[in-house]
Amino acid sequence: MADLDVGDLAPQFDLPRDGGGSLSLAALLGKPVVLYFYPQDDTTSCTNEAISFSQLKPDFEKAGAVVIGLSPDSIKKHDKFKQKYDLTVDLVADEERKAIEAYHLWVEKTMYGRKYMGVERATFLIGKDGRIARTWRQVRVKGHAEEVLEAVRSL
Repeated sequence: MADLDVGDLAPQFDLPRDGGGSLSLAALLGKPVVLYFYPQDDTTSCTNEAISFSQLKPDFEKAGAVVIGLSPDSIKKHDKFKQKYDLTVDLVADEERKAIEAYHLWVEKTMYGRKYMGVERATFLIGKDGRIARTWRQVRVKGHAEEVLEAVRSL
């Protein structure tokens, strides 16, 4: 399975979103989309990443972009997570991992010498045309949202 590259069409999804309803990538065609994948709600790195993107949401909106966080957690967990930290970014639930697998992010990980399968922290910047404009794999959270914002501004 080859990784997705710049210029590839972004894999489509239509997933349940926080607060009810669903969110589809197709509905956002014509706008840049920041799609960030994260392993789990309410863990230190995932919380810091969501807070960073939420703090910069007005700047992303000013640049015309939509920010979406995606994890395998349930909508119920997403709603609690958003409320607990006053998050403003959209969160979608991929409990069946269809989008996670389509983006090649269900990977073998190692923690404390134990191997397990999990979500790789990654971000995709999808251009107005629905094609991948930039990718960040194995993301380190500190400064990441700012770097993504600069990339959006340069589109």
